[in-house]
Amino acid sequence: MNTFQELAKTVIIGKKNRLIGYDDSLILVGTGRSAFVFRVKTTTKAIKVFFPDFIHIAKEEAAIYNILQDITYYPAIYDSGSNYIVMDFIDGQTLFECLTQGKLITAAHLNEIDYALSLASNLALNPSDIHLRNIFITSNDEIIIIDVARFRQTKDCKQWDNLKMAYHQVYTRWYFAKKMPAPLLNVFAFLYKKGLIPFYRS
Repeated sequence: MNTFQELAKTVIIGKKNRLIGYDDSLILVGTGRSAFVFRVKTTTKAIKVFFPDFIHIAKEEAAIYNILQDITYYPAIYDSGSNYIVMDFIDGQTLFECLTQGKLITAAHLNEIDYALSLASNLALNPSDIHLRNIFITSNDEIIIIDVARFRQTKDCKQWDNLKMAYHQVYTRWYFAKKMPAPLLNVFAFLYKKGLIPFYRS
């Protein structure tokens, strides 16, 4: 099998970060703001290949994952390079997917997420940019947190506190629909980023 570095080189990214091609041993499983994520066939590993304008994030994120290696709430990292990271493939659903598919998010899940973030804080990190798409509930009902590149920033990020507040004030109400269309969630995210939702400002 090709090395991870060789596999990363097969990922061709064109203008406007359009994915042009990649090796047959890779399965595209996600597209984020800064990278494509592939599962490596016949393995339990994923490779995250960063867009050309975001390759500087690869080194930072790999360093933070290495700090978190002994905490099971975060993926194990196996390799990294100038524009890629290799980590555990996560079999599960993000909180965003839970909302769009109607999977119940419980108070116990939130407590686990809080605990996972506190463990990172105990390592002198500053968990930041915590949102619905970077928290997984696995097929075994475990919590995994990804996309940790901003865990060393110094600003006080309120996103997770605001999500918890929305959970208790809105999601837990009997009349609140536990299944929501993705476009509506994206509208809420846009309004939140613009600071247009009262009492929920970052």
